[in-house]
Amino acid sequence: MLEVSNINSFYGKAHVLRNLSFTVRKGEVIALLGRNGAGKSTTMKSVMQIVQTASGNVTFQGQEISNMLPHKIAKIGLGYVPEDRRIFTDLTVMENLIVGMQPAREGAVHWTQDMLFDLFPNLAERRNNRGKALSGGEQQMLTIARTLMGNPSFVLLDEPSEGVAPVIVEQMAKIISQLKSEGLTILLSEQNLHFAQVVADRAVIIESGEQKFYGTLEKLNASPDVRDAYLAA
Repeated sequence: MLEVSNINSFYGKAHVLRNLSFTVRKGEVIALLGRNGAGKSTTMKSVMQIVQTASGNVTFQGQEISNMLPHKIAKIGLGYVPEDRRIFTDLTVMENLIVGMQPAREGAVHWTQDMLFDLFPNLAERRNNRGKALSGGEQQMLTIARTLMGNPSFVLLDEPSEGVAPVIVEQMAKIISQLKSEGLTILLSEQNLHFAQVVADRAVIIESGEQKFYGTLEKLNASPDVRDAYLAA
């Protein structure tokens, strides 16, 4: 469904991603793992062309998107949940969801506010609260819910467990599993290996913008040398 082929990305003269390649098949959850600063968020932004790739190709459902503008990439069904959330803090939960609305998309779940409130009960209880009144975990939930209002067929989810309470992390794992059961394909950026092991089918480990591992979670669990080299604190 998504193919990233030998992409290179830069911040100014700093070479951040180096010939990075992986694929994501329809209906699976892929975990993009690595330490802080490894290039996980840059990979997400490069797929969305928020950071333009200097070379290589990104293909979504057979369509080359490397030279498309981010808003056009979103319109063809790629949803992006940034690490820094970027909710509208002065708008209510309901208003944030309305902002994210897009028409129904063939082959994707048509999300409604009621469906999302069933998925995120915390938001249902706070539907009339402004974004700035929510906890960090609730803001993360709202960012995901707002993205789903765009009816994407594929979601890039950047560090959903970062900086939220353990009880929210547990809820996030259940939510991601439910989204997968709905047929949504997910590329998940994470530092939390345990979280990734709960929700993901396969993993890509990157270090200094280079791929160091690509395979199933079972294979990763059987490779303590790889975990110690690239994921240990």
